Amino acid sequence: MLVDRLWPRGLTKEKAAIDEWARAIAPSDALRRWYGHAPGRWPEFRARYLSELEAVEARETLERLRARVAAGPLTLLTATRNQIQIHATVLCEILGG
Repeated sequence: MLVDRLWPRGLTKEKAAIDEWARAIAPSDALRRWYGHAPGRWPEFRARYLSELEAVEARETLERLRARVAAGPLTLLTATRNQIQIHATVLCEILGG
């Protein structure tokens, strides 16, 4: 499952071979740009992102993902280079992974 707001450059949808593109649970463009992967902004980014996940569409997507996790493994994909301070780690925490 791709969990980025933007489609990764250079990757066709055919080659991606993903089940779903869950844009509803990706950080907003404004939050993503503000964060800019600056390590010092991580705590504030995390808090703001958790607030964004309270939106109805995001909550519905998260509930669907929780059901998928209960049924078996779920892989979250992101094109972000920093693999530690990213929104996908927050999603893993929320989904119990």
